[in-house]
Amino acid sequence: MVGMGHDLVGVPTFWRVPSVDAELPRRLADLSLAAPRQLWVEGRLPGPDELLLAIVGSRAASIRACAGISELAFGLAQAGFAVVSGGALGVDAAAHRGALAGRGATFAVLGCGIDVTYPDRHAGLFREIAANGGLLSEYGPGVKPRPGQFPARNRLVAGLAQAVIVGECRSRSGALITARIAARLGRPLCAVPGSSGTDGLLAAGAAFPVSTSADVSAVLAGMPAGTALAPGGSDGAALRRALGEEAVTADEIAARLGRGLGDVLGMLSEGELDGWILRRSGGRFEVHRGH
Repeated sequence: MVGMGHDLVGVPTFWRVPSVDAELPRRLADLSLAAPRQLWVEGRLPGPDELLLAIVGSRAASIRACAGISELAFGLAQAGFAVVSGGALGVDAAAHRGALAGRGATFAVLGCGIDVTYPDRHAGLFREIAANGGLLSEYGPGVKPRPGQFPARNRLVAGLAQAVIVGECRSRSGALITARIAARLGRPLCAVPGSSGTDGLLAAGAAFPVSTSADVSAVLAGMPAGTALAPGGSDGAALRRALGEEAVTADEIAARLGRGLGDVLGMLSEGELDGWILRRSGGRFEVHRGH
């Protein structure tokens, strides 16, 4: 590890963990080409044998849905699980707070620099997370939040987790990017019924319905993982055409496809996992010529 940030008495408060460091969580190796080159950490990394569950969902989730997620995370913490999420509003925050209330560990994967508090209102929550788990980011100090960075960080949330639970979300949601990546990684996928996004997962047979920590424990006790969610042959072919012959940025690909940046970054992450897309320096992507 390389110490970087310091508090008022000079004690490091965050540090960089290169991809070659033995302390980098081994589950991230499953991401293959999409694995991070480094992680910045405030607090601590998940332990090698820590049972870590991801909970994701909408930033605009209803009060009722957030209360249910908080109760679910509380129960999981009481059962000995740690919770990882994205530190965002809505379902993410409810998951972190529920885990903390249950005296469990929780980890937030940020879509901005490790020293940047986003959203601002989560300053207190982030302090609690760092004291009872850790804040993690592949983005170094000072990197401001940009929309495209949040879908990209979803692959780390899925990669760190033993299983992924999807709470309330729409049928087109960043949470479903996490779900697709989880399925590709062979992680068990669970969904809380009652929203268009989660009901779609359940109808497709891609996730197990859960509402309580006991439901989740039953899935982990030996039920098979959910059916993999393929991105669709037409999407994959369109992405390959948009990449062309030279390395290009995600913004350029989004413009060529006429798609949102979040959608495109999700597709690129899936292509990296499948081994046919390479991520180059400067945030550029190209087709792996061996595929």
